[in-house]
Amino acid sequence: MSLSIEKSSFDALPREVARRRTFAIISHPDAGKTTLTEKLLLYAGAVHLAGAVQARAHQRAAKSDWMELEQARGISITSTALQFDYRGIRVNLLDTPGHQDFSEDTYRTLMAVDSAVMVLDSAKGIEPQTKKLFAVCRKRGIPILTFINKMDQPGRHPFELLEEIEQTLGMTAVPFNWPIGEGAAFQGLYDLREPQVLFFQRTAHNQRQAPMRVEAFPHPSLAATLGEAYGPLQDEIALLAGAGAAFDRDRFLAGELTPVFFGSALTNFGVEPFLNAFLHYAPPPGPRQSTQGLVRPTDEQFSGFVFKIQANMDPQHRDRMAFLRICSGRFEKDMMVYHARLGRKIRMTRPHRLFGRDRETIDEAFPGDVVGLVNPGLFAIGDTLCSGAPLAFDPIPQFPPECFGLLRSQDISKQKQFQKGIQQLQEEGVMQIFFSPDHVRREPVLAAVGELQFDVVVSRLESEYGVKTTVERLPYVLARWVSGDPVTLARMYWPQDTLRLADRDGRMVMLFGSDRLLAYCMKENPSVKFQLASELAPL
Repeated sequence: MSLSIEKSSFDALPREVARRRTFAIISHPDAGKTTLTEKLLLYAGAVHLAGAVQARAHQRAAKSDWMELEQARGISITSTALQFDYRGIRVNLLDTPGHQDFSEDTYRTLMAVDSAVMVLDSAKGIEPQTKKLFAVCRKRGIPILTFINKMDQPGRHPFELLEEIEQTLGMTAVPFNWPIGEGAAFQGLYDLREPQVLFFQRTAHNQRQAPMRVEAFPHPSLAATLGEAYGPLQDEIALLAGAGAAFDRDRFLAGELTPVFFGSALTNFGVEPFLNAFLHYAPPPGPRQSTQGLVRPTDEQFSGFVFKIQANMDPQHRDRMAFLRICSGRFEKDMMVYHARLGRKIRMTRPHRLFGRDRETIDEAFPGDVVGLVNPGLFAIGDTLCSGAPLAFDPIPQFPPECFGLLRSQDISKQKQFQKGIQQLQEEGVMQIFFSPDHVRREPVLAAVGELQFDVVVSRLESEYGVKTTVERLPYVLARWVSGDPVTLARMYWPQDTLRLADRDGRMVMLFGSDRLLAYCMKENPSVKFQLASELAPL
């Protein structure tokens, strides 16, 4: 099958939908999520070496972690879209941040996927951030495949890890393969779906594919080849055959059961079998609820929603990119669509296929695809676009900030760049920005979910906008939007450890130093509304 998409009519829509897979990779920090992402790209042929891809004019193109701060700290800060083809399947892989301070970006991204890969560290198992991300997947009914990583390092026994998945997450764990040996003695995998052993050769260059040898099981020569691991393997296979749960696709699609795969992303053990199995079992795009009822991917009318905004992805293109998840119909370059929030039609010019920070112009796309749209200020997170009757998909969740800081520019001669930078970063959802309502305090107040977001703002303002800044931490822990009768609001007494501000739309925001202080103010002013951002009516 050709990997290029030819011009097609709506008759081809079901075929194009069926060959899409759109998924996110989720994990706790340091479980190996980004390494697995790179190795999946390697085995899919999307890169020549893990972590790098050859681009036009032999420039080094981006991998999933392309920001300077990401590369400097070795963590994922922002979700990345990576689209590629493998064995006739069009894959839209969304690599998400693992650190809890950037979980809001991950939660938004999970709104745009049809399945998820959960990466676990074989020594640590289920960790706190894994639980939080799993809860989001369960709430949305997202099917999960599990990859237990780092089997080449000392870790817990596979049976113990399976039991933890079932007890902690309340989900049946069904292994599809089984590790042979542990730690430094890890030799390969037994394929539980086929009676065979997969041997992987350790190589000095882990950026390249590891040679794999397949042998039937049982086989007389295997006892000598596997050595001390042969006896335990026989016992464990027998135990799994007698007591292990069977795979049920309906339960998997309902999020009640997870296929489990073992391997080592660093050494490439088990990556290719996992990729093949994932693309076989992961579902294609499914229907989505909207204000006009259920929208099916094979509906002829185009629809999609914006789940992410990113500025300055490519130094050569100082622009903003809106990430559009296509939900139904066929997307075409230059088509006219209805913009639900703006209440008018707009033209879809300059759509792009995304691969990290790389981009290339496309003529068409289909449900499941993530398309990059150059954003001249038309798009915001949560916007719905459609070609038929006006509709809107479920709103993108907003999370209450818990960290607040005063942002100060170190160079007053760069106020234009400073204002542009904070405006664009706020549009991305990196943080919220509040201002003094009487303009006595000129510096903006940043409101973020986690402390590390302050470092991201400072780093990006300097690297992308040429403005050096500092953030002074403020002693507040929560924010509420306050509304009510103007006379009542004007007479209200605000105790110490509160700060009155305004958001970019001029709405009153109060910062509180404690939950107890908020409770006191609510009790003393029963006629006044104290709302979270997610509770506000759209303007």
